[in-house]
Amino acid sequence: MDHKKVAETVIEAVGRDNLVAAAHCATRLRLVLKDDSKVNMKMLDSDPDIKGTFKTNGQFQIIIGPGDVNNVYDELIKMTGLSELSTDDLKQVAQKDQKFNPVMAFIKLLSDIFVPIIPALVAGGLLMALNNFLTSPRLFGAKSVVQMAPNVKGLSEIIQVMSAAPFIFMPILVGMSAAKRFGANQFLGATIGMIMTTPALGGAGKFWDIFGLHVSQTNYQYQVIPVLVAVWLLAFLEKRFHKWLPSAVDFTFTPLLSIMITGFLTFTIIGPVFKGVSDAITAAIVWLYNTTGAFGMGIFGLSYSAIVTTGLHQSFPAVETQLLAEYARGRGSGDFIFVTACMANVAQGAATFAIYFLTKNEKVKGLASSSGVSALLGITEPALFGVNLKYKFPFFCALIGAGVGAAFAGLMHVTAAALGSAGFLGFLSMVPKSIPMWALSVAISFIVAFVLTFVYGKRHFKEDVVEESGTVESAGDQVAQQEKAEQIIKEDKELHDEVIAAPVSGKAESLKDVKDPVFSTEAMGKGAAMVPSEGTIYSPVTGEITVAYETKHAYGIKSDEGAEVLIHIGIDTVNMKGEGFTSDVTQGQHVEKGEKLGTVDLDAVKKAGYDTTVMTVITNTASYANVQRIDGVDKKHGDDLIAVTKR
Repeated sequence: MDHKKVAETVIEAVGRDNLVAAAHCATRLRLVLKDDSKVNMKMLDSDPDIKGTFKTNGQFQIIIGPGDVNNVYDELIKMTGLSELSTDDLKQVAQKDQKFNPVMAFIKLLSDIFVPIIPALVAGGLLMALNNFLTSPRLFGAKSVVQMAPNVKGLSEIIQVMSAAPFIFMPILVGMSAAKRFGANQFLGATIGMIMTTPALGGAGKFWDIFGLHVSQTNYQYQVIPVLVAVWLLAFLEKRFHKWLPSAVDFTFTPLLSIMITGFLTFTIIGPVFKGVSDAITAAIVWLYNTTGAFGMGIFGLSYSAIVTTGLHQSFPAVETQLLAEYARGRGSGDFIFVTACMANVAQGAATFAIYFLTKNEKVKGLASSSGVSALLGITEPALFGVNLKYKFPFFCALIGAGVGAAFAGLMHVTAAALGSAGFLGFLSMVPKSIPMWALSVAISFIVAFVLTFVYGKRHFKEDVVEESGTVESAGDQVAQQEKAEQIIKEDKELHDEVIAAPVSGKAESLKDVKDPVFSTEAMGKGAAMVPSEGTIYSPVTGEITVAYETKHAYGIKSDEGAEVLIHIGIDTVNMKGEGFTSDVTQGQHVEKGEKLGTVDLDAVKKAGYDTTVMTVITNTASYANVQRIDGVDKKHGDDLIAVTKR
């Protein structure tokens, strides 16, 4: 790579006078610009050394790759005269002019609380759906499965118990998660949830007589808002008591006083007031759904992906949780928000696949195919920001497709009994009787979005998408490349494999599941991710250390067999500036497979608010015929993780 030339391309594309500040991490340039709209995206996209771009948190990020990004950054600093900044300094610069947004802050608060408990709700909801299959008549015959085969009645009953538990004791789950978010002891938060749901409560018709005050023994099973407010009060009191009480009595009396005061105020004020608020909100949402029907669902579907681009969708789990709780109690029709999300995600994926067939640019094809599959499985950010919003018209065509599909789903009263993957796998979460109409609604969303995007692209954006997205090769060039490929194959007919080992012990997962578009879109290359169970990092290959950053959060290794491997520890952990990391190797050092590279304090990373996922990426993926993650979830360091095949 000509680092100076790449730096010149970046400066020309973003505008020298448009640059405010610059920094870099292990893989990308991070720029703060005066006006992002002035960036010449075609120039950046056409440079083969630039692997992709995206915007986040006020930063315009350009993916270069490990071992090269620091050299490109040095050249950029020389040419522009900008001061060198750390990524943390750059973050402060990017956020300097951003005003505090209370709405977005509240939405992030809800997201932080409810996202961690979604797996429990998914499990409970899917078990509920399974039990519905067993007990609903006219699904597989005139009678239900339980009626036709009485010997499965016991199985149905135990599934019913398991499915109801997460919803009945929802205050315990919310209490733990909210306590963590508010800075209180998680187990005290869970205790408040237990107090509000204990079977010892007599119900709304029973009262305690406390000095003449009649306090209702209401049981707050299935409730969300009352426990949120109660745990906020708990956190407030706990922090104050820690500050006020001497250390000799703090350990004993802080939890005692916090629980006593919070518990008393919960049953006398917080519970009654906010249960009424919760019931009113749920009733209003259900009324809106029942009243507006297909029209309302169509409008919601039409706007859902636009809402996703703002981040406002992160507040939806709080609403869906209450809808699902009501359904679990037999008092609601289910979750219609999840149904709309399925329509929107599938439509965005369909539009992305239309771009795949329109463009001749191999780089765009690769991004469109991977991000399209991701969208169909429920993760739309790569498709939205990497393809559809970039060309604009696919995004709007997808909105129309989602609107039509959601309107049809509303007309057919399609609802979900659980949360899950909001895409092609969403049928697992549907109320059983809704599955056929859900499938038809999804098909409508996909077909409308794909056809609109493809037809409109062919007629009106042929040059922008088909030709200007990449260089159209002449027939002579194509023949020459084919002859070259055939010659390579002829000279070496045997396939040569290399296996990359797991650099850490933990659970392996797809790179596409990583919550960072640089890795999830495979812009850096293909590979695998691992959620580590311990903090020692080992070399996955025998080779030379090509990158060893001072922040110790990433390593680059070129194996003796030729694979260029990037090990990236955590997401955005470059901001920790090496705190919690150690390194036992230096650049240029030769290491053996399984040799210790360094360590990471996983608790310190989590405490700092960062994701601990370890990414292993083959950055020269293009040099191989195939790069594939090896099956298996639980792996120890040294186990086979990635297989690469070259000719």
